[in-house]
Amino acid sequence: MEVPMPKLPLHVQPTGPTLVNADTIFFTEPQTLRTTIDLLGHSIAIEAKPIVYTWVHGDGSHRSTRTPGRPYPRKDITHRYMRPANRLAARVDTTFAVRYSIDVGGWSNLGTDLTSTGQATPIEVREALPVLVH
Repeated sequence: MEVPMPKLPLHVQPTGPTLVNADTIFFTEPQTLRTTIDLLGHSIAIEAKPIVYTWVHGDGSHRSTRTPGRPYPRKDITHRYMRPANRLAARVDTTFAVRYSIDVGGWSNLGTDLTSTGQATPIEVREALPVLVH
């Protein structure tokens, strides 16, 4: 039996295109998975808590943090794109610490962390040029 880990949504600010050399804010909404499955006549409770967030920016770079970031005006997790791009695929991959309990017994750690690859979020990066108007 397979229990899939949640794919956390990536939120990006500003919405719409972002600019070269400007901070782009990333954040997600952490979710702890709590579920119970029946396996071979036993009730198994499973809990998976997010512990690491890997921010894949879509330009070949990434960064890992222990926090999920927050929206503007906070700038907990940011990235600056160096080149314009029509459609980058950014995402947040989430690593979960998993524990389980069999038949309402004590909790045991799975012994390995599990990582869920996030869904791609398209990002357009534009370059703005200053124009002198008089």
